[in-house]
Amino acid sequence: MALLVLTWLPDWPARLGPFPGHMLRHMVLVAVAAPLIVLGWPALSRLAPSIMVAVVLEAVIVWSAHLPQLHAATRLAPHALVMEQALFLIAGLAVWSGALHAGSALAGAGGLLLTSMHMTMLGTILILAPSDIYAAFCGTAPDLHGQQIGGILMLAIGTPIYLLAGLWLSGRALQGSRA
Repeated sequence: MALLVLTWLPDWPARLGPFPGHMLRHMVLVAVAAPLIVLGWPALSRLAPSIMVAVVLEAVIVWSAHLPQLHAATRLAPHALVMEQALFLIAGLAVWSGALHAGSALAGAGGLLLTSMHMTMLGTILILAPSDIYAAFCGTAPDLHGQQIGGILMLAIGTPIYLLAGLWLSGRALQGSRA
């Protein structure tokens, strides 16, 4: 809960810039807070869909939220931002519950590695885009540097967390197969 408070009480968009601050909140919700909540509240796994359903749900939510029109809505309307962030947390909880409590550690690892791959691809698109994807839709001055920092945050936070957790679950699966 303290992590969620630290995610929301400071005005990260004002401190880091609109896009990097927004991305920091996204990544803390899906890659840091969600697994900690699942680890601290294992009963949540009873509500989780299968890992592959959760991965697809999470990918649809993440990619949809980064469409220029939907991103602009969250930057311009507080209720849209709250809905987006709630969906990110729900999707993160579904993925981590499904992965950490899947019937098979290997299935959980596969789900986390797929999630890492699509997030890495989106972060790379944000970094390598030749211009600001969102400025025209948000009615703001172009900020390619801010968009690139947001993509770097996505890669720096999400990629190692999902990758390491996926490798840890793979290790568990391999140890289980030896027993």
